[in-house]
Amino acid sequence: MNATTRSREVALSTAPGALILLLCIAGIIGLVLGAIALSEPSPAYIILLVLSIPAVILTLRGLFVVNPNDAKVFVLVGKYRGTVRRAGFHWANPFASRQRVSLKANNIASSTIKVNDLDGNPIEIGAVVVWQVRDTAQAMFDVEDYRNYVDVQIETAVRRLASAHPYDDTNAHEIPSLRGDNDDVNQELQEELQKRLDRAGINVIEARLSHLAYAAEIASAMLQRQQASAIIAARKLIVEGAVSMVEEALSSLSEKNIVQLDDERRATLVGNLLVVLCGNTDAQPVINTGSLYN
Repeated sequence: MNATTRSREVALSTAPGALILLLCIAGIIGLVLGAIALSEPSPAYIILLVLSIPAVILTLRGLFVVNPNDAKVFVLVGKYRGTVRRAGFHWANPFASRQRVSLKANNIASSTIKVNDLDGNPIEIGAVVVWQVRDTAQAMFDVEDYRNYVDVQIETAVRRLASAHPYDDTNAHEIPSLRGDNDDVNQELQEELQKRLDRAGINVIEARLSHLAYAAEIASAMLQRQQASAIIAARKLIVEGAVSMVEEALSSLSEKNIVQLDDERRATLVGNLLVVLCGNTDAQPVINTGSLYN
């Protein structure tokens, strides 16, 4: 088969298994009763009786059962003949070999792997993938072992995803981060896996990251960086709020004519308010009994 040629599943026509079984039983009973009824069976009848035994055994070999969410793939003399998906008791060509393929959804948790993200930071990442066989012919004939094929492609897709995204949100990239943009990253992982598994006739139902962390050798340093970023963000918010409060206070004092402030007194008031509002400790009031200009 050409490397670019893909198999396609076709439905195999079958006969009702219960009917074939009843016909075989009826035929055996008829032959046995006929032999008993004849006091001296003819040589031809004896030959017919002897030949009927392997014929019945061969016919019974064609009986098979398909369980719910299962399928049977039939191959005859090296050629794919079809797939039976309909659950029940069936009969098909007894000379054809049959292989069971599960159509149930499979849940795989990939092993945690170490890989470098877009910024070159070593991270540990793992994924959970839910997949299901869509085309039994492709799964059986287009890849060597479709279950092992799924495992390898999951690891490959996770490695590619990790190397194409930064671990955390940074201003250096406009690419979704692994930690911050979970929905976008999971959707990209599912689409990437679907492209890779189409050859095996596999449908990816769901794919998501299940483990994400910095590698042990840089985890401490990255934690300090995250803490520093959080402190800076918090300080920025505090300063923005303090400036807004000071602006509102000065505006209110001016509008109500509570006190007239020149530029120097205004600057002193602003500095004192910012110290009080932005300080880490409680303010210690100092009573000034003199003049600001003395």
